[in-house]
Amino acid sequence: MSKRVSVRKTYKLYVGGKFPRSESGRTYQVTASDGSPLANAAQASRKDVRDAVSAARKAQAGWAGATAYLRGQIVYRMAEMVEGRREQFIAEITQASGVSVKNATAEVDAAIDRLVWYAGWADKLPQVLGGANPVAGPYFNHSTPEPVGVVGIVAPAKECFLGLVSVIAPAVVAGNAVVVVASQDRPLPAITFGEALATSDVPGGVINILSGKPAELAPWLASHADVNSIDLTGVTDSALIETCEASAAQNLKRIVHVAQTDFTADPGLDRLRRLVEIKTVWHPAGT
Repeated sequence: MSKRVSVRKTYKLYVGGKFPRSESGRTYQVTASDGSPLANAAQASRKDVRDAVSAARKAQAGWAGATAYLRGQIVYRMAEMVEGRREQFIAEITQASGVSVKNATAEVDAAIDRLVWYAGWADKLPQVLGGANPVAGPYFNHSTPEPVGVVGIVAPAKECFLGLVSVIAPAVVAGNAVVVVASQDRPLPAITFGEALATSDVPGGVINILSGKPAELAPWLASHADVNSIDLTGVTDSALIETCEASAAQNLKRIVHVAQTDFTADPGLDRLRRLVEIKTVWHPAGT
């Protein structure tokens, strides 16, 4: 009996809650840490970036307008969906990174815990980052955090799942919509995450995931006039960082870049602070 040839999956993009092929029709081979082929992934183009930004912009206002409690519940649901695919994520991380099953399990469990942690902050941000300000005069002065809008994210290349969750979760909890460029060499956990999101309560367009070459895609995100912030946390390619910073300067886009991030550490509130704007309102005090 002849040996069976396995059929490797060709994955698609995750844009607007759907799974389109790349506009260019391009794909590339994803390999394991030992060089053996695992699957094919869509290689996104500039047009795919524009489509993803458009989907994010359409979804962002509704997402920001949802109650903080609802956003927290939906992010918690994301954690439940990842828990249901726990073994798949562990296998993909083990294959892609060559780490032990024990270490891959620790990464997946940490990612689930990270989603739960951020979900709990959804309805607490206004109290912690905002509040009433003392002023000299017959006025009320209140500060409140608001989302920056659409955030372009270049996911960490090595921490392919915990790093991915750690950059997506604070952005969406704060009310932003995101366009994420997944790790080029290790995209499968990000793609599987998109599949989990598609069957969760996350509205289509709030999270969009592109696979391909960050050097091709990130500069277009950084220069896109309808992207409000570009997040390069965990990116170590200095040439890519410089290119994105120059592109973002064209429209004074906010840059978030924390070098050498330890994604296993307590995240604190730093990332949440960087992904909101503090708006202050004055109102005459009643007599």
